[in-house]
Order: sequence, then C-alpha cells, then structure tokens
Amino acid sequence: MNNLKKDSSKKGFTIIEVVLVLAIAGLIFLMVFIALPALQRNQRDTQRKNDMGRLSSQLVNYTSSNRGSLPPASIEGYAAFVGQYLVAGGDSFIDPSGAGPEQTGSPSTYVMAYTPAVGTILPTDFAVTQNIIYVTPGAVCGDSSSTVKAGGSRTVAFRMVLESGGVSCVNN
Repeated sequence: MNNLKKDSSKKGFTIIEVVLVLAIAGLIFLMVFIALPALQRNQRDTQRKNDMGRLSSQLVNYTSSNRGSLPPASIEGYAAFVGQYLVAGGDSFIDPSGAGPEQTGSPSTYVMAYTPAVGTILPTDFAVTQNIIYVTPGAVCGDSSSTVKAGGSRTVAFRMVLESGGVSCVNN
C-alpha cells in the first residue's frame, strides 16, 4: 500500500541525465568540427610562409653564387631558379593544398607569376588559388604585406595570397 515511497533498489540513469550527457557530447563534437578547418587552414598558411622564407633564403644563395645578380626578370628565369635551388636533389617545393591538374607529378606546385608593377595589390586582385607566388623584381615589401615599393636593382619581393586572408610578402 505504500506506493508513494521511492524504491531505492532500482539503479540506472534517468532520461534527463542521458539527454544531458548526449547534448554535452554533441556540443563538444560541434566545437571540434568548427575549429578543425580553421586550424588546418592556419597550418597550411604557416607552411606557405615557411616556403616563402625558404624562397628568400635560396635567392640569397643564388645571388652569392652568381656574383650578386638575380635570376632573369621573367617567369622562365624564376622557374629555372626554382628548379636549381628549391627542388634540387629530389627536394620539393609543394603547396600544402596539393597540385592542380596542370601540375600533377611536378616537384613544384607553386607557380611563379611575374608582376613588374610596384604599388599596392589587394588580395582580391590576386588569383584565387594560393599556390601562385607573385615575383616583383626591383621591389621590397612595403608597410603592409600587400604593398611593395621600389627597392633597387638587386631586390625582389615575393607575395602570396594566404588561405585565411591577407598576403604574405618576403624580400631578399
């Protein structure tokens, strides 16, 4: 007759406890899936910045080996420079997002684009793909990453659009 007393011998979870645990687990998974692409994008941009630094240091090696002269101011000249100094000995110079269909099997997926203009170029002015390195001979990086200014006959500015926005600029 005593139906109002709670039976303490029954063990288990209530439906509210189960739903609460599932909701917390769902929030954790949601935060991971939201943060993961941003972390991967930042990691690829860090690799691109490292590659740009490597490009600049190898340009210094090139000028040391060639009596202070730069590679010829053309796409072919810088493509030869990449082949001799950045992918020599089986090394690679590959964009972290991979090669496009036109670059399959190439040890270098970065494309060198010759831009003789000095001035401001916004990220929207560049091509959408991140594997293009814009070469501006006779220039150095300006106050912002998207600007270059005249720098003399033995300087080169390299710029690349980053996946997370903005432009990375290095010079020798």
